[in-house]
Amino acid sequence: MKILILGGKRFLGIALVEAILNAGHTPILFNRGQTNPELFPKVTNLIGDRENDLSALKRRKWDAVIDTSGFVPRVVKKSAAMLSGKCEQYVFISSVSVYRNYASPDISEDYPLAQLEDPEDEDYAGDSYGPLKALCEYEIQKNFEGKVLVVRPGLIVGPNDPTDRFTYWPWRISLGGKVLSPAPPSSNLQFIDVRDLAEFIVRMVEGKKEGVYNVTGPKKPANFGSLLVACREASLSESSFVWADEPFLLNEGVKPWTDLPLWIPSTDPSFSGFYNINIDKALKAGLTFRPLSKTVSDTLDWIKTRPPVKKLKVGIDIARETELLIKYQKLIEH
Repeated sequence: MKILILGGKRFLGIALVEAILNAGHTPILFNRGQTNPELFPKVTNLIGDRENDLSALKRRKWDAVIDTSGFVPRVVKKSAAMLSGKCEQYVFISSVSVYRNYASPDISEDYPLAQLEDPEDEDYAGDSYGPLKALCEYEIQKNFEGKVLVVRPGLIVGPNDPTDRFTYWPWRISLGGKVLSPAPPSSNLQFIDVRDLAEFIVRMVEGKKEGVYNVTGPKKPANFGSLLVACREASLSESSFVWADEPFLLNEGVKPWTDLPLWIPSTDPSFSGFYNINIDKALKAGLTFRPLSKTVSDTLDWIKTRPPVKKLKVGIDIARETELLIKYQKLIEH
């Protein structure tokens, strides 16, 4: 199969190219040629700009297209219209962020979608990300004649993750010492290894599947405790976890998701279902997962290929963490 990827040179795109090659198919990339230009030198890379210059896609045909870089409905509409008739299937990488809220547990694919308050808003870097993704889904359904597969991943993790959200925990725990951790250790987590996601997408393309699928995991519930233990085992670290309670962390101004990545306080009921997304449909379609230990160890190996840093893009500063650990210790002693 000839599979066109819109994007293809970062995170999920990298995993998709590798999965397509491993499955014996032919990936073709379309991007501006600016991100990681040294990657995949033997793979055809068509240079263009999906907003202003789609000319490289003319007079060509593919079996399927996988859109990893669609964020603005107006732009996605152009690519959907251009590729209609040029391939049999359009795969759009959306997000569980399309849902109206996370106030309910067990959110399935038919849950209400978020609405964009300002129709002129195209700022997908903030709160409008989810509503814009939902509108992108709509534009593809309306402008592409053929099979449409919409994949809504949860938090994507693993090697090449540019956000450092998951990466923070293996990295921090590998440093050793006492690690400030958000209590309770039993709190739920959901995430999907980027390679498991890529392999699922390729299998769905091979089967010419269509429809909408939530794709996150793991199959057996994960929690903060199991994640941190897996990080400690993979790094052979002697670190210990100090499970600070939510009132203390919030009173000290510790920011959920950024200072302590992946942490969502139970005090915010609007996100009570964020780590409880229903993935039954994807499981029935063949979604599989590698062990958490493998995701963590491979992420650690990838970190070692990066230049050493004192702080990642997210995560609490070590000096601030030490200060909070001392304060919390005094609090529980009294």
